[in-house]
Amino acid sequence: MLPGALAVCGLLSAQTRPASSDPVSVTAKPIPQQAGGGYVGNARCRSCHKPEVIEFAKTAHASLPEHKDSVVGCEMCHGAGKAHADAQEASHGDEAKSAAANKLIFSFNGNPKANSARCMQCHQTSKQQSQFDHSSHALHGVACQDCHATHLVAASDNPKGEAVQSAQAKFFSLPSLPEENRWLNSSLLKKNQPDLCYQCHGNVRAAFALATHHRVPEGLMKCTDCHSPHGTSNLHELQQAGSEACTQCHSEKRGPFVFEHAASRVEGCTACHTPHGSSNKMLLARREERMLCLQCHVGTPTATSVMPHNLQSFQAQGACTRCHSVIHGSNFDKSFLN
Repeated sequence: MLPGALAVCGLLSAQTRPASSDPVSVTAKPIPQQAGGGYVGNARCRSCHKPEVIEFAKTAHASLPEHKDSVVGCEMCHGAGKAHADAQEASHGDEAKSAAANKLIFSFNGNPKANSARCMQCHQTSKQQSQFDHSSHALHGVACQDCHATHLVAASDNPKGEAVQSAQAKFFSLPSLPEENRWLNSSLLKKNQPDLCYQCHGNVRAAFALATHHRVPEGLMKCTDCHSPHGTSNLHELQQAGSEACTQCHSEKRGPFVFEHAASRVEGCTACHTPHGSSNKMLLARREERMLCLQCHVGTPTATSVMPHNLQSFQAQGACTRCHSVIHGSNFDKSFLN
């Protein structure tokens, strides 16, 4: 094989798709029954809420081990149901009495913090979810049930999974799972990624519609490959700190290098790139590469050392990387010349 072909193969193999995420580790803590709490069990809930009980039984929540004097099933999240069930049966279809009976059980109609607190009884034991109370989602009033569904009754209304793919995904002919299977195998999300995230992040959806973008709309990547919706201590709630979120795929840019590009080292990849989408083929923040470089490399007191091209009759037009081809870092030249 020719040396040039070897170089091309090396470049093609350098970028990799992210590995599949490890399952979320959750240690379910038994919820003790309160004395005289009035627990009735799932059988009585089923008499009125049959679709919800059927769907709930398919989830991991329904398979939690039973402990002595612990709460399992519907009442694990909704609380003791005897008062609610008795009042509903006594209402005999009266709407006012039925509405009053619905207030005798926790139905996730409270404020976002109270709603999420029910889930965090168990899910705070997970490293991926323990910071949710400090996440931007929680601070903006997003509760767990806004994204997740413990019993997705709508799954039975759409068993074949129609209309769960984006236009780009359909264009690339990616097969879609039946809606119920998708729900059970994607952390009980109400919708598929990225459509679920697009409901709030419309600006990101617009960025992914640009000519060059990461292959999220096509279904080859997910938002959670880079971001943690439950909160991290990193900027933009990235899964990894700084540029590590990017270099887990773009490993050839990782370094370390003897001569490092200061902007990349200090600010990270987003100093030059817009990861969601760009009109530039390299996902640069400016359409014209030269103008992006000139944001830093011009107009300083030591312009002769920063931008010497015009003074020395070099051409200052076109793409800077025609010469400075290893712009992310070099082991041989401080000006990033190859």
